[in-house]
Amino acid sequence: MKKTIYSLSAILVFTFTGCMSSDDAPIIVAPVEDNVLSVSGEISESTTWTNNNIYVLNQKVVVSSGVVLTIQAGTIIKGTEGTGSLASALIVAKGGKLNAVGTSTSPIIFTSINDNIAIGQTAGTNLNETNSGLWGGLIVLGDAPCSFSGDVETLQIEGIPADDTFGLYGGNNPTDNSGVYQYISIRHGGALIGEGNEINGLTLGGVGSGTVIENIEVVANVDDGIEFFGGTVNASNLLVWAQGDDALDIDQAYSGTINNAVVVLGTNSDHAFEIDGPEGSATGSFSLKNVTIIGNQITEDGEYADYRSNAMGSTENIYAYGFKSSSDVELDNDGVATNYNNGLLSFGTWEVVLPEGIENASDIFVNKGSTVIVTDFGSTATAISQGANTVGATTSLLNWTYANTKAGLGF
Repeated sequence: MKKTIYSLSAILVFTFTGCMSSDDAPIIVAPVEDNVLSVSGEISESTTWTNNNIYVLNQKVVVSSGVVLTIQAGTIIKGTEGTGSLASALIVAKGGKLNAVGTSTSPIIFTSINDNIAIGQTAGTNLNETNSGLWGGLIVLGDAPCSFSGDVETLQIEGIPADDTFGLYGGNNPTDNSGVYQYISIRHGGALIGEGNEINGLTLGGVGSGTVIENIEVVANVDDGIEFFGGTVNASNLLVWAQGDDALDIDQAYSGTINNAVVVLGTNSDHAFEIDGPEGSATGSFSLKNVTIIGNQITEDGEYADYRSNAMGSTENIYAYGFKSSSDVELDNDGVATNYNNGLLSFGTWEVVLPEGIENASDIFVNKGSTVIVTDFGSTATAISQGANTVGATTSLLNWTYANTKAGLGF
């Protein structure tokens, strides 16, 4: 493992060996301005990043097991460009902790080295929601239960090459604590690490309920906005805008609660929700509630939701508007249709502003199972006029976000 290197106003060249993958290039720390620190490799001792500096992630930076990284409110972190093993990311390894506590007026901002945002600012002027894939993302790995194929206890997380051992997640501690994450904005990420494999804005792998995740936004990520790979962590006050794939993605028997979220699809977005179930014999049930999802008429895919692969859990109090007539809420196969019939997958109130050409709210709920017939799928959905909703997110809790200002959401 490479040791952490901090460089201030200097030209430094380092070559490392260790347990990062052998094809990692030698790290070159380029000249930096005053109050700009370039960081690379393993953080092996607890430390604090302060808001009077900008921190540049030079490739992968890992918070190791037993280590706590504290980030002050208002701190800006920028990731360098690169793909594959050279992609930049902040990774909280299993057993490590990140205490990143921003505020509504001084959020912690993860963005690209190309962003001209400066110390003391909450936004730059040269990037927007169409600028994505400019760095990696934030990856948090824990020791909470997941459901893996073959019933193995741990697995390598998506987005980290297989030979990087700090990428393992999953275990048997449902109350595992990976730190505190509050008022964080993650922008312009999703670097490619392999064919068709990009880093999510926020990846949560086997993260336990002892972890606090509140007031998080992800903007302009190439892949998913936030993806939950198993685990038991609860998350609230989330916003995802202009992701390239799915906004909120659930896998591997995630069994926490996602409460109060807004999804704003961009021109390349796919689903607002993509929900998968267990991959092994262990099961778990998610709760997704109080969410506002905003579509658009340009997105080629732009679906409400796709429930797949034995999904188990509940979705309720959803307000949706702005979608095309071809968009749907889908039961993807016979397995998930059977779970719906058996009450393992349930739907509470949906309030939908109907697209032109759609007559009934239930018409957007589609069963694509090949042999299993379902009844009353979509019966909890009602058609309303825009702004007449009684469910959905409490959007005022997200008025601090970059997306609210930049997209003119009016929160």
